[in-house]
Amino acid sequence: MDNIHLRQLIVQGEGLHVEFKRCRDKLNRSVFESVCAFLNRHGGHLFLGVADDGEIIGVEPDGAAQIVSDFTTAMNNPQKLFPTFYLSPQVVGMDGKTIVYITVPESSQVHQSVGRIFDRNDEGDFDISANTSQVAQLYQRKQSIYTENTVYPFVALSDLRGDLLERARIRAKNENGGSHPWLEMDNAGLLRSAQLYKKDLQTGKAGYTLAAVLLFGNDETILNALPHHRTDAIVRRVNLDRYDDRDDIRTNLLDSYDRLMAFVAKHLPDPFYLEGDVRISLRNKVFREAVANSLIHREYINAFPARVIIEQNQVVFKNANRPYGHGLIDPDNFTPYPKNPVIARVFKEMGFADELGSGVRNLFKYTALYANGETPRLFEDDVFSIHIPIAGETTMQATMQAEPDTMQDKRIENILAFCRVPRTREEIQDYAGIKNRDHLRRKIIKPLLEQGLLISTIPEKPTSPKQKYYAKGAEEP
Repeated sequence: MDNIHLRQLIVQGEGLHVEFKRCRDKLNRSVFESVCAFLNRHGGHLFLGVADDGEIIGVEPDGAAQIVSDFTTAMNNPQKLFPTFYLSPQVVGMDGKTIVYITVPESSQVHQSVGRIFDRNDEGDFDISANTSQVAQLYQRKQSIYTENTVYPFVALSDLRGDLLERARIRAKNENGGSHPWLEMDNAGLLRSAQLYKKDLQTGKAGYTLAAVLLFGNDETILNALPHHRTDAIVRRVNLDRYDDRDDIRTNLLDSYDRLMAFVAKHLPDPFYLEGDVRISLRNKVFREAVANSLIHREYINAFPARVIIEQNQVVFKNANRPYGHGLIDPDNFTPYPKNPVIARVFKEMGFADELGSGVRNLFKYTALYANGETPRLFEDDVFSIHIPIAGETTMQATMQAEPDTMQDKRIENILAFCRVPRTREEIQDYAGIKNRDHLRRKIIKPLLEQGLLISTIPEKPTSPKQKYYAKGAEEP
């Protein structure tokens, strides 16, 4: 948030959504109580280095970095805050002083600070731990607002897919330097750790939540819980009345992510681009954010069908939404709100999404590079939509001709994107539209295996009828 809007918040003074702390050279305990209260109520804005009357006194300039480091460490310490919650402090210069600003979103969980539950009103933070009625009301309100927390007491662990849970472990390990707490947990422990098993305080029944079903459920369980659940991915460039290609996706969110990314890779080019001296995929940078946003922030109990529409000059994402505002989103002045924080956290652990708010900034940054300076448009309403421009046909052809890649390179790139999860030869052949099985084996699969870009699941039996192939860098089966 820019200084103009920060100053407006400070002038507004302390209240339900704004809190000031002096914190000249260190954090005090009340900082974490305010964070806990904001998370439990409606979110808010926390300023360190500002007196109660709004005077900007600043933190010690040389100590700002240490304050930020201590704060970030504490937010990941369950003894300070439980469940833990990632927040990103911002060091700001104002009136010649240094202050630290922290935006705290509303959480779908009930949080505790040092074992105490705090709520908030216009007078500040207050401890409700001993008031069982207020605690129960808080839990009930969280569950009614965040439908991902809906408890399904008759969903058993056997209704969830063990292979998806194992994929989550492997991806989390790869994203966190080779280690992650999930590696030491069994499936039930992982689900509890990820806040996917809860107790409904209204009925007294405990069970796996809607978020657990959507992330890891088998298709039958998902469609029993949400018969309307689907994402309709279509290409509409030539046949404007119907479609040129389509993928009707009615499955878990992990496979939905992979299928949407493969669909994008199949139909959109990926111009050559170097970030520093490393080639990156602009297409993947842009659509990783858009696809993750569509899956994370959707209101799943709404029957509006989510859509991804690839048109001649743009790609449009539409999904049901629980709006916190209305109209066009300004990337320089917006406050991100988590719509499904539990799902978002699992996606973040697996590397499918970044911290809250950074996805929008990345979307604008990389879309401008991908679409020759044009920027995306995001609309907040009962139906949330993202409009991502793509270069016109002439520009796109010129870009592709200027690249060192051949059409065969493009086909191989698409196949590797499709093989983010293990695929059979028949699946690869059908996806690539190759009629000759021998051509696929000799000209594509064999060279990719030799180059180490494609890996077989049963290397000791290359002709096994159970053989599958996955791309280098993808999670191991």
